[in-house]
Amino acid sequence: MKKLIALFAVTSVASTAAIAGVALSGTSSVSYDDNGSSPSATTYDADLTLTGTAGGTTFTQTMDIDAGIAVTASTLATTIGPITVSADMHDEDDSATVSTTGGLSVDSGDNRSVTVSLDAPIGDATIGLDNSGDVTVAGTFSGVSISHTVKNGADKTVGSASIAGMDVSLTNDAGSSTWTIGTTVAGTKVTVGSDKSISAVFGVTGNTVTVKHVAERASAASTISTKYSTAQKDAYTTIAIARDLTSGAALAATYNTFDSSLTLKASVAF
Repeated sequence: MKKLIALFAVTSVASTAAIAGVALSGTSSVSYDDNGSSPSATTYDADLTLTGTAGGTTFTQTMDIDAGIAVTASTLATTIGPITVSADMHDEDDSATVSTTGGLSVDSGDNRSVTVSLDAPIGDATIGLDNSGDVTVAGTFSGVSISHTVKNGADKTVGSASIAGMDVSLTNDAGSSTWTIGTTVAGTKVTVGSDKSISAVFGVTGNTVTVKHVAERASAASTISTKYSTAQKDAYTTIAIARDLTSGAALAATYNTFDSSLTLKASVAF
């Protein structure tokens, strides 16, 4: 009997230690959209993330659980000194997210992969190298953060800084540049972008109000049709009011001039 009690105690301690390295988190929401002049619709979404950690190794799996259980990502990563090995273990079907001039293409095939990266700090900069051959140099100098990735004919540079009360960011990707400038005036955070968009975020009696305007865009050669499709040239404005409740849930109402629709959303994160 004493041996059985001792065995049970050891088993309990081992199980507790294993559970201590596992974390669960997720989000859940329900939305009602009157869709303007179109038929109204109610949508549901629930996602769960499982994270297991043992020393310098982490396994992360995310799942869409609102209509059955579907794995959306599965990653195993371990860090040994300056070397990080990451394995993308999820073979997703990306046929619905790839577009060509002729329309949607078939699934691109097995997109599982293993990436080996080396991060070597040199002064205030960090140099990273992955198995695709891309080299990234990143660092912060006098309050300015800069990252430059050397790619095969498509270098990418990202820079950001806070200057005289303004948050400035600039991205040059393969010769195409975009930028945003944001500042806060009288409690209102205003952001403008190179795509002629502008947004304002401010608080009103415990609510967060976000007003965003997207200017007319040039049509794209091909795209997946959505409410916010880049192929749609018309400008539109959204007005959203959100509030965090003491119960831990959040409520949001969004009006969209694109189709004169009103969306009501209740969500909770855990």
